[in-house]
Amino acid sequence: MTESDGGARHAPATLRNRAPILAVLERILPRPASVLEIASGTGEHAAYFAGELGPEVTWWPSDCDEEALASIAAHGRGPANLRLPALRLDVTQPGPVPAPCRPDAIVCINMIHIAPWSATLGLMQLAGAWLQAGGQLYLYGPFRVAGTPLAPSNETFDRSLKARDPAWGLRELGEVAKAAGDHRLDLTETIDMPANNLSVIFRKRAGQSPPC
Repeated sequence: MTESDGGARHAPATLRNRAPILAVLERILPRPASVLEIASGTGEHAAYFAGELGPEVTWWPSDCDEEALASIAAHGRGPANLRLPALRLDVTQPGPVPAPCRPDAIVCINMIHIAPWSATLGLMQLAGAWLQAGGQLYLYGPFRVAGTPLAPSNETFDRSLKARDPAWGLRELGEVAKAAGDHRLDLTETIDMPANNLSVIFRKRAGQSPPC
């Protein structure tokens, strides 16, 4: 991660993965759509997706880290459909949906493995409470998949994460899906992505979820 003048941070992985992620989002998002991004980090994805998806998609970035919020602001000068300032949002303490953001979809890229398991549980609680029936939750990142050997690069990455924080690490997709199901979110699609990552898509089924 590097930083430039004005507080804008840059993650090299963003340039590598943003086009493949965009291709999936272009296919699955309704039009028009209001999209809430959880853990927007540097803000590079938010600015890119808002610009590429066009005015029918309103993009709401969010984060709970002060440096991330500053970086989002620095990257966000541009697309009118990028809503700034970014929402200050901690998924472990979701609370009520912040007006006027009423998401049709929630996007979370490369967060759940660089956070404690409580963040995944909070994300599922938030998505289950905030999405309407038919709304989608999109996750991107590396996962463990039962019955599939983990790629050597992901094994190395997992070890490095756990060395930084024992509460971090690649999550078992089945466990993530179970946590989602507890909040009426059904796993509908997994898509192989470059560099041994997955796009994972959940859809909110009808019925009332437990409130946040």
